[in-house]
Amino acid sequence: MKTFELIATSTFGIESVVRHEVEELGYEINEVADGKITYIGDVEAIVLSNLWLRSADRVLLKMGEFKALTFETLFNETAAIPWEKWITPDAKFTVNGKSVKSALFSISDCQSIVKKAIVTRLQKVYGIEWFEETGPSYTVQVSLLKDIATLTIDTTGNEGLHKRGYRVSTVEAPIKETLAAALLQISYWQKGRILYDPCCGSGTFAIEAAMMAKNIAPGLNRSFASCAWPQVPRKLWQELREEARDQMDQKGNPIIYASDINRNAILAARENAEAAGVGECIQFFAKPIHKTSLPHGDYGVVICNPPYGERISTSQELPRLHKDLRTLIDSNETWSFYAVTSAPDFEKDFGKRANKNRKLFNGRIPVKFYQYFGPRPPKDGENFKVVEPNEKQPIE
Repeated sequence: MKTFELIATSTFGIESVVRHEVEELGYEINEVADGKITYIGDVEAIVLSNLWLRSADRVLLKMGEFKALTFETLFNETAAIPWEKWITPDAKFTVNGKSVKSALFSISDCQSIVKKAIVTRLQKVYGIEWFEETGPSYTVQVSLLKDIATLTIDTTGNEGLHKRGYRVSTVEAPIKETLAAALLQISYWQKGRILYDPCCGSGTFAIEAAMMAKNIAPGLNRSFASCAWPQVPRKLWQELREEARDQMDQKGNPIIYASDINRNAILAARENAEAAGVGECIQFFAKPIHKTSLPHGDYGVVICNPPYGERISTSQELPRLHKDLRTLIDSNETWSFYAVTSAPDFEKDFGKRANKNRKLFNGRIPVKFYQYFGPRPPKDGENFKVVEPNEKQPIE
């Protein structure tokens, strides 16, 4: 099967996680740069990448890359690319663009020139003057970075990979699903360890963890732009979706708790968990942090996106919340704690410097991921106490 280059885009700071996911799918990495992982794949890779990558934002098909200091060069080099291998005579396609530290800084002009160059080539190849635009959709992106133009076609579509399809109810300022999945992997949480999110909001951390534990492909229940492309057979999509369903882990449930002070948030989170097919994996309950306690069991993991900014009503409330989180985690020295927040004084309020922190973006909001490591669980399971609850905790 013919191979080509694909690019998995990511949030800045989690490239290593996305790289690991691509390698787990069995593909060779060409390059890792800020916000993108370039790798070698084939048509099957387009399908598997969109179905299985948990932390990537999009999967792009790389069409060409060249230095462009003038609009003439941009036009000529773009027109030399064999777009007809992917864009059909009846296709409708748009061109998006971005430019950083490049001589060609006018994004609108770059988009217009790239579209004109593609149309000129397709008119010549197909021998037509007018495109009906009744067929599949393609989104071309021209990205200029330090005068290097990279042209791609988006295999994912209008909605990025974070749109799993389960968020039927939401609350203010949710964490992106792709970022939540990446942070769970950074935290070293695994199915055999208890997980607790005491600021769960719409339930993203808990739901993503349950999907990971059950080996549910994150893109299983949604469609992608490339589903309609003739170069990616529908039969292949059907076969690989069926394989993904067969690979789901039906043996037992992970031990996951999620709580929030807001009763409506809990109701939304439960609805989302049901939509994701993991409703039975998570115990949701409504309770403020200062009135809750760690679930029974050792070597668990607390991970949360505590409220900040407009989600906090008073300036005094934020430090108190961070102190309550410290009290919670101090109740069992075997537990590990992770928090992602934009609050600048988090470590000061928490009263302890993190073992590690990582600068990230949640959407366009700069945040830090604070990591407090507890001891590792014994390899042989000795003294590794996990108490599986018998019933759901009620919403109070």
